[in-house]
Amino acid sequence: MEKGYTDKAYRWNRENYSSRRRFVDIWSFVLSLMFKLWLNKKSWSYSGGVTEAKRAARRKKQAVWIRNTLLDLGPTFIKVGQLFSTRADIFPSEYVEELSKLQDKVPAFNYEQVEAIVEKELGRKIPQLFDDFEPVPLAAASLGQVHKATLHTKEAVVVKVQRPGLKKLFEIDLQILKGIAYYFQRHPEWGRGRDWLGIYEECCRILWEEIDYLREGRNADTFRRNFRNEDWVKVPRVYWRYASTKVLTLEYLPGIKISQYAALEAAGLDRQVLAHLGAKAYLHQLLNNGFFHADPHPGNIAVSPEGALIFYDFGMMGEIKSNIREGLMETLFGVAQKDGDRVVQSLINLGALAPAEDMGPVRRSVQYMLDNFMDKPFEAQSVAAISDDLYEIAYNQPFRFPATFTFVMRAFSTLEGVGKGLDPDFNFMEVAKPYAMQLMSNMNDSERNTFLNELSRQAVQVSNTALGLPRRLEDTLDRLERGDVRLRFRSIETERLLRRQSNIQLSMTYSVIISGFTLSATILLLKDYIWLAVFAGLIAATVSWLLIRLLLRLDRYDRMY
Repeated sequence: MEKGYTDKAYRWNRENYSSRRRFVDIWSFVLSLMFKLWLNKKSWSYSGGVTEAKRAARRKKQAVWIRNTLLDLGPTFIKVGQLFSTRADIFPSEYVEELSKLQDKVPAFNYEQVEAIVEKELGRKIPQLFDDFEPVPLAAASLGQVHKATLHTKEAVVVKVQRPGLKKLFEIDLQILKGIAYYFQRHPEWGRGRDWLGIYEECCRILWEEIDYLREGRNADTFRRNFRNEDWVKVPRVYWRYASTKVLTLEYLPGIKISQYAALEAAGLDRQVLAHLGAKAYLHQLLNNGFFHADPHPGNIAVSPEGALIFYDFGMMGEIKSNIREGLMETLFGVAQKDGDRVVQSLINLGALAPAEDMGPVRRSVQYMLDNFMDKPFEAQSVAAISDDLYEIAYNQPFRFPATFTFVMRAFSTLEGVGKGLDPDFNFMEVAKPYAMQLMSNMNDSERNTFLNELSRQAVQVSNTALGLPRRLEDTLDRLERGDVRLRFRSIETERLLRRQSNIQLSMTYSVIISGFTLSATILLLKDYIWLAVFAGLIAATVSWLLIRLLLRLDRYDRMY
């Protein structure tokens, strides 16, 4: 056990990585996963026959294997796994649930490496910078570790130091992941309806942003300014004289982790109030600032002795830009009216839904969701239940949830879980209702006019539609009589059958050609025309290869439909 931990720590803390070794390790994982996914579809691979319960149990077991393998592959894949835990529109629920458990508890790197990094980044040795610097880290994560220290001014701080060799590792791993993304994009089954290259670009952007500690410092400053008038939220101050892209020094704000319920009660803190404050803090971020903490898990939130919330780790932040507000309002109107067509069109405009030739299945899924959800009072809704149902509908559909959307939904679900841990009767939607009403009442004149104009426009549109209906019917009948109306329809099933019939005919043609050239090669060989026989044999072999590919394609069509 000790040797295994030592080996793992060595793998994590080395500064030079082998591109060849990483290529083998990563592709071995990908190919193993592909084989497991292929096996999932084969009924003969299930002992005693296949059932949905057996499929779910196997997916759960594979999800644990994926999480453990990502941990072994190191920082890049821990972060990729955490990002994929927000993409329930792409991956099965069992995988998403297990990936959400991916934690950053990893072996720390040694103090000599810390000294070297700090000296290189800040230009001076640790004793010249700090009055005291604890060599044992407070915590170690996939991207770095945190040490407690004291400045010469006697101010208590924490120093976040980036893991050695991380930039080089990212460059190697992301280059390999780019090849994997290209492979999946071209895959006849997994590439359909999925923008793997777009997902890859999104992962790259987030990963590079997370290892830029100067950017994290700016995020912390922005977050702190947004709460400067709220005494119930504390954000550590950044000491910019002791900061670089790989070292970040922050004010030391100790607190009780928000998930340590016994310690909170021992400190005399009201858990119900804390649950309410957690929801209030996030709603403040979204509705007032549009700048929010994208990873509010219990490890990043603590409580001060006075009962104020303390936020840590600002590497992953989200921002809701003003230009998408109009699109979100359009979606809101569609949801309120239970208008599936309007919701689908607004999602297409927002880029959350990819337009397809046949939008019928997607529209029916959205309408089903609206019909089922809108029958419940707003405050009776559960964020986790809504997001799970939404992702269930989105899975294997052409949805493209933007990173901001998935971050918001994951943060909502996480905070709801934190709130219920603090207070079993906590309901996030109940807390959110008065804030949503306040947002509507606090609209400025232009926004309020926009809202009222929209309602007026809809009322006029309904009136015009009703009054103009007889006229439209009369016009349509006139066009039918004149023969000006053309009906266009598309039968997907008929197209599939015709395509399959065409392939079968082509395979029969290939078979005849193969038989003819094989017979010719045999006759030529008997007549001692060796080179002509070889030539005819090569043609027969080539056509045989084409026939095999065609048969495989036919088999794939049968399984797809």
